[in-house]
Amino acid sequence: MRSTGFTLGNHYIDQPLALAPMAGITDLPFRKICKRFGVGLMVTEMIASRAIEQKRERTQKMAIVDAGEHPVSIQIAGSDPKYMIAAANWAVEHGADFVDINMGCPVKKIVKQVAGSAMLRDEKLVATILDALVKAIDVPITLKIRTGWDENSKNVENIARIAEGCGVQMLTVHGRTRAQMFNGHANWEDIGRAKSVVSIPVIGNGDIVDAETALEMVRISGCDGVMIGRAVQGNPWLLGEVSAALTGKPIPSKPTAEERWAVVEEHMQLLVEHHGEYSASRLARKHVVWYSKGLRGSAEFRGHFQRIEDWQAQLETAQNYFLGLQNPVPLAA
Repeated sequence: MRSTGFTLGNHYIDQPLALAPMAGITDLPFRKICKRFGVGLMVTEMIASRAIEQKRERTQKMAIVDAGEHPVSIQIAGSDPKYMIAAANWAVEHGADFVDINMGCPVKKIVKQVAGSAMLRDEKLVATILDALVKAIDVPITLKIRTGWDENSKNVENIARIAEGCGVQMLTVHGRTRAQMFNGHANWEDIGRAKSVVSIPVIGNGDIVDAETALEMVRISGCDGVMIGRAVQGNPWLLGEVSAALTGKPIPSKPTAEERWAVVEEHMQLLVEHHGEYSASRLARKHVVWYSKGLRGSAEFRGHFQRIEDWQAQLETAQNYFLGLQNPVPLAA
């Protein structure tokens, strides 16, 4: 089933594929790598509205967007209309084409602040926040949710209706409840329940691991596009496969050893440019290791690489490993 794209504000999203916001992962270097593989809509890491008000340096860095990644959305979270409006205006000032509201994060420290997925339990508060933002902000407001708090209190259709009624222009649904966290299976039928009651674009999220699962989600839910998160870690080529499948193009071949190393090396250099060598060295311990998943000798490489502290030694070790794989084993799903 081919997806034809959708309109969002003044933008036409011709590639119906979005990169999911992931805390500590989807920084600017990660997004710049992913953009080239067919992502139509980029989303930053979630930024807490109160952190913006406190003007933390790390928060400022999280909102840096590259000219080449537009259209891009800056995602914010919070439950106080005053701080959320200020955060949304700040996001627009920092280059956001859209402001995405997080009402899906299941992490305990966010939920304790009555933010993220905790808001799904208070439909009146959901409406208050969304109505205030739509009226105060000039760019499209979008919303990301889960299907409900738990299996006994799913309210995905109610939230979808509220969002559209308030003027939200796109809805992303992660097909899990808050109680599921990231366990179990995403319910794509629940994504379809949201799609069936609104006319705005609905993006499906959860358990997309290859082109086939992306097409199956679209078939089951009728969603207008898909969002991919964890499966992209160390495997940006997945985005190219899904993008091709959604738009009816041939699926690209798996990367050669040289092609894989070229991306890993660029990612490492981008980490240094954005974070500085000290932080980049520590971030590389997860990002570079993810690129080795499913490849021959990955366990040994992981154990060795994560003990290296010198940046140049990390580069040399990674180069020797990835270029030494003359016949790379295809990435595991």
